[in-house]
Amino acid sequence: MKEEKIVVLDRDGVINVDLMTYVTRPEEFEAIEGSLEAISRLTTNGYKVAIATNQACIEKEIISEEELSAVHDHMIDLLFQLGGQISYIAYCPHAPESMCKCRKPEVGLLQEIEQELEVSLKGKYFVGDKDSDIAAGKKFGCIPLLIKKGGYGEKVFGTKNSPPGEQCFDDLSGAVNYILKQEV
Repeated sequence: MKEEKIVVLDRDGVINVDLMTYVTRPEEFEAIEGSLEAISRLTTNGYKVAIATNQACIEKEIISEEELSAVHDHMIDLLFQLGGQISYIAYCPHAPESMCKCRKPEVGLLQEIEQELEVSLKGKYFVGDKDSDIAAGKKFGCIPLLIKKGGYGEKVFGTKNSPPGEQCFDDLSGAVNYILKQEV
């Protein structure tokens, strides 16, 4: 596996506003202020960006995989306009009851990203807002960064599962600033 600069992001609550239900159509995708620009900064600084997202809405038959693709295509188009790029999107279509190996906090999505992009995620940043994101990142050997606003992060911040304070940020822009400063 190649050693490359790569960051893994959760989607809802990190890139876009978490509706606390599901984003089912492109029109419902509302980027959190500064998140798309933050991804663009990663791209222009030579990072690959991958997304690992739980999307139980598929197994629950709320949306189809094609409808999810339309949401992701819309996000990719918005990013492209700002010079940003997503290298790969891994999603778990299963409901929690399925007890699958891909739904975070399991690590199947991270394994899929490694396999598809032929890179190691060990020691790389995983940015999320939920307990399940932080747990999956830790379990897989990633460095978890917590986003406190826009999703569930404030409920995770300060708990036993929370990353240390210096790895917790209000938004993706703050997390990206941290990542880029670590390079120096």
